[in-house]
Amino acid sequence: MKSLTIQDVNAIVNGEIVGFTSHNISGLEQIQKANKNQATFIGNRKFAALWKDSKASVAIVNDNLDIEPGENRALIKVKNADLAMAKLLDAFTPEAPHFETEIHPTAVIDSSAKIGKGSRVGAGCYIGKNVILGDSVTLYPNVTVLDETTIGDFTTAWSGTIIRERSEIGSHCIFHNNVSIGADGFGYRPSDDGRGLVKIPHIGNVVIGNGVEIGANSCVDRGKFSSTILGDGCKIDNLVQIAHNCVLGRSCIMAGSSGLAGSVTLGDGVVIGGSASIKDHTTIHSGATVGAGSGVMNDVPAGKTVLGYPAVDSREMLKQWVALRKLAR
Repeated sequence: MKSLTIQDVNAIVNGEIVGFTSHNISGLEQIQKANKNQATFIGNRKFAALWKDSKASVAIVNDNLDIEPGENRALIKVKNADLAMAKLLDAFTPEAPHFETEIHPTAVIDSSAKIGKGSRVGAGCYIGKNVILGDSVTLYPNVTVLDETTIGDFTTAWSGTIIRERSEIGSHCIFHNNVSIGADGFGYRPSDDGRGLVKIPHIGNVVIGNGVEIGANSCVDRGKFSSTILGDGCKIDNLVQIAHNCVLGRSCIMAGSSGLAGSVTLGDGVVIGGSASIKDHTTIHSGATVGAGSGVMNDVPAGKTVLGYPAVDSREMLKQWVALRKLAR
């Protein structure tokens, strides 16, 4: 277990120490649950009032907050407590699961596959024909990578992930448990005789940029003709659906249980709130935000925030809600 002095902690977050504590820090915790050997974080005034009764001996705080450290306790003032928290959490991150050997003997690897230097393949993995893994790729037990797929350096796929054929994956990506990449898109048409549905083949692939993270049980379907594309730095939460031929720009965020129908385009830096749904062939331009639970039926201009079902300008929707509340009284 790590044990850091207040000076050690400050060396990591690069802030200004106010006060002093003789207690060493061995972990991190929420402000109401922390003990004397744990640090906590205060990023806004809402939590500042809780500091007085907290048992934590150290708090990382935004430098615009007026808080007194108290007896044998210290504050470390920083510009952004959330970013400082990320640095300190990284310092306390436990070691990843251990690999006895780089390539587990129960892994099945086609003879045509190429495995880069320092890559690790866990028990029960399958790697298909002409797959290329870059350097320092990690596949935890029971990951499947099918034919003609390429995966860039330092990418990690956790157990249960399936990467279908012809996918192109960048470097420094993280795929959490049971991610599905490259499954068929959802496409059917009524048959000529009216007795059933005809499946529309999807012969494209998925292209994922660098630094993309996809949460557990999320799905990215392959394109009907060309590619479903996720740009560099996109962050996808758990239980998210990205349908065939969607194109995401750089650094988009999609929160849990949200979904894109087919051929949706997101510009750079778009934020999709939890459980939001986006209609097919819709474009959400760069910097726009879709509120949680919203249903987007039309294109959204750059920088706009929309809310509701169907989604409209957030200020307009809030006015509608206020008016409805008044009518209900």
